[in-house]
Amino acid sequence: MEILDFLKDKHNCCGCGSCVQACPKKCLEMLEDKEGFYYPHKNSQKCIDCGLCEKVCPIKQKNSKCEAKDIFAVKNEIDAERINSSSGGFFICLAKFVLTQKGVVFGAVFDANYEVHHAVAKSMEELSGMQGSKYVQSRIENTYNDALSYLKEGRLVLFTGTPCQIKGLHAFLKNKQYPNLLTMDFLCHGVPSPGVWRRYLSESFDELNKRLLTDDSSKNVVGYSVNTAFHAYDIKFRDKQISGWKKYHFVIRRKSSSRATKNTIELSSIYYDNPFMKGFLSNIYLRPSCYECKCKNGESQSDITIGDYWGVKEVDRELDDDKGLSIVMINTDKGKQFFRSLSNIFYQKISLEHAMMLNGGFSEHTQCHSKRDKFYRMLKTGKTIEFSVDACMKRSIIGKIIDRCLKLTKKHLDKKMNYLLNKI
Repeated sequence: MEILDFLKDKHNCCGCGSCVQACPKKCLEMLEDKEGFYYPHKNSQKCIDCGLCEKVCPIKQKNSKCEAKDIFAVKNEIDAERINSSSGGFFICLAKFVLTQKGVVFGAVFDANYEVHHAVAKSMEELSGMQGSKYVQSRIENTYNDALSYLKEGRLVLFTGTPCQIKGLHAFLKNKQYPNLLTMDFLCHGVPSPGVWRRYLSESFDELNKRLLTDDSSKNVVGYSVNTAFHAYDIKFRDKQISGWKKYHFVIRRKSSSRATKNTIELSSIYYDNPFMKGFLSNIYLRPSCYECKCKNGESQSDITIGDYWGVKEVDRELDDDKGLSIVMINTDKGKQFFRSLSNIFYQKISLEHAMMLNGGFSEHTQCHSKRDKFYRMLKTGKTIEFSVDACMKRSIIGKIIDRCLKLTKKHLDKKMNYLLNKI
């Protein structure tokens, strides 16, 4: 198996898997590289050089940008749904509506080993696993083909994913317009390595698993392994229950066998102290294509784009109850039609300038961390994720002085901005 010729520069592959699903001879396979990302490889003996893999590549396609028609601040009025969501709870509201129309919903879920992949939900029970951000690149599996089958049946399809996954779906569908297809992406910072996540998860569960082995409830488990322990846990990258929306936590809870008993928190750390989140937010192990994304800001042709309204505290403090508030960008007439059909949401129109305030997901050029290569070299020598991230993020004395100056400057600018906004 060898990587496709036009993808030998890995910056040109977003990992959407459109080529694999479109291949008429099924001679392509997504294989993991040394950084933990998946890339399409071909079996040269089966390949007939039809060129379809390149034709459906979203990176190769240059679309006219689809500009937002309206932008809203949105929150789900059902508190339980909003608290269980990463942001304002818009996804679950839209997804539930699609199911009431006898439609299906595609989104990212954890598998049995807490790796992330795309799946389809046809019932309310299956939607819960799609709630909440999962900061790992999702394996798209065969969901483009599955979505096409539902579309041909006349079923309503909501397909959610990263901008590159949505652009990949449209490329796979040869940009054909389906009236029963609704697509939704989000303001994406970039996708971290599934391999790095797997390693971090293994390191995090190591101590928890040792503890499980000493519990009376686990001593007699036949064939006990790391994987069997995973089923007992719930993982949230952005838990609001401890310190709210803006100071979200990475949390691992052990599920209770009794509904009357609350789940036990086994690991909890605020996002800027958690090793995996620190590395992700510092751009150490994002996919190479993420550093110069070719699918954001309208390129994906998604009907709706969602994100966090981080700038609300600078604009309208009354809206900010720290339970989560979404930005919802309506990009197409179809998106507007569905948005107007929803109930149980509060929404307020906002400007693009306010939406972009403090939200880095709009940026198409994410700065690659200067010590990215060092990080992967350290992993290769056996260092842990936590040790490697801390070593790469360690600042010199001069760097700390610069950070302090920038922080003071930002504080001054924030005060000036508040003053100007109050004058408007």
